[in-house]
Amino acid sequence: MASRKQQKLLRYVEEGSVLKLKSYLRKHRSVNLNFAARKGRTPLHLACALLDDAVVHLLLKHGASPLNQDHRGNTALHVAAKKAACNGKRVYEDLVVPLKRHSPAAMNITNHAGKTPGDLLKGGNAEQSPAPPPWDGEDKPDNFRGDEEQAFRAKLFGECMDEYQEVFGQYDDDFARTDPEPENHFDWAERMAREYDRKRQSTNPTHRAKAAAAAKKEQREKEQQELRRRLEEEHRQYQQRASMLREELTRSKKHQYERRCATVFSHSASHQLRYRDIPWPGGSAGSIEDMIGVITHGVDVSDQSAFRSYLRRQQALWHPDRFQQRCGTRLDETERQHILDTVMALSQRLNKLAEDAK
Repeated sequence: MASRKQQKLLRYVEEGSVLKLKSYLRKHRSVNLNFAARKGRTPLHLACALLDDAVVHLLLKHGASPLNQDHRGNTALHVAAKKAACNGKRVYEDLVVPLKRHSPAAMNITNHAGKTPGDLLKGGNAEQSPAPPPWDGEDKPDNFRGDEEQAFRAKLFGECMDEYQEVFGQYDDDFARTDPEPENHFDWAERMAREYDRKRQSTNPTHRAKAAAAAKKEQREKEQQELRRRLEEEHRQYQQRASMLREELTRSKKHQYERRCATVFSHSASHQLRYRDIPWPGGSAGSIEDMIGVITHGVDVSDQSAFRSYLRRQQALWHPDRFQQRCGTRLDETERQHILDTVMALSQRLNKLAEDAK
């Protein structure tokens, strides 16, 4: 696969940009000109297919070899010979002659069809067909007659027609590109104005200062956004941990509440009960709503039947009359009324919860 440098060189050959190619070869003297592109064809193959004699001379000057063969076994000289067969003496002088001079051995190389460049010029039979005129860029001899030139052109034209389906245009299809629309005066003026404005802004100290300030502001905004994102993430994690702690604390309070109820409300208990000794849900310092939260913790509210059954047991546990039957004789007289008032409030809240669950 061609490297980036080779692809760029190939593009200059395709475009016929002689000046760009010359400058590029001067800067990159080590680039290999004999690399194989599509179907094994070199830049010299492409230049011959495009009939670009200036590019051919430039490539030969910088080391391009006419001996390289493509996937059909054709050298650049084969391509030039086929083009000369279709286009006549001018192409012969522009392409075939310099290639023959640079590498005479290329005239004897056969392609996969068994033909040399000389066979293509002679019509495929060197013994029966006259050789092409040996101009090679020199002046025609005095004895060269116009009828011989006309016969040579006719011979080349016949060869072109015989091989048209096989070879005509095979390189053009591979390398031809749609030429871009030429740049008119208005497009050129607009492009020049944009480039001038861009260069003027890049050299303007005020513009540079504004650009630096804008970049600094953008960086500061990015840092602030990152800080907000971290704070939000830390807050989310804090809330998650706090929720887990509340869940664990409430679960512990409910476990303690059930254990104390079993101890305090048992028939064998006989010790005197002060307010703090009552097994209030969640402790004696909590409000009625806090007590209800502990009582209902962990209960599946979606199961209405089980939820109502659980509430009935809690209502029976904290019903004022039943509470006095179990604990009335053991209540401390100084705190009796406070205890009964709290039991009454808790019972009423449980009754309201049971009504809402119906």
